Amino acid sequence: MPEPSAPPPPAPLDAALRGLCPRCGAPGLFASFLRFADRCAGCGLDYRAFNVGDGAAAFLILIVGGLVSLLAIIVELKWSPPLIVHLLLWLPLTIGLTVLLLRLAKGLLLALEYKNAAREGRFVKRD
Repeated sequence: MPEPSAPPPPAPLDAALRGLCPRCGAPGLFASFLRFADRCAGCGLDYRAFNVGDGAAAFLILIVGGLVSLLAIIVELKWSPPLIVHLLLWLPLTIGLTVLLLRLAKGLLLALEYKNAAREGRFVKRD
């Protein structure tokens, strides 16, 4: 009788959205809202070996900043509200979107780093 094979790893986006281990799919990628757990409880994958760094925040600042800037320009050109309306609309929206999407972005970068076997500072010897 053939031995049952391990389930395939989750897709990177699925792992990020659901907080799953990128290798085995076990839940528990995050220890808190934005902090990764030290390792996977299912397979023992050491999450500390991955270097997500500030990449997620940098991507989000560019994406959310561009989106909010575009919306602010549209609102200004269409209705010309006072400056206080812009402040009350765009500051909370920018901060809220960035914080809420940061968990997803960090999880996605870690899952992609695992999937692509990306590591920092490796030399590949080619013949």
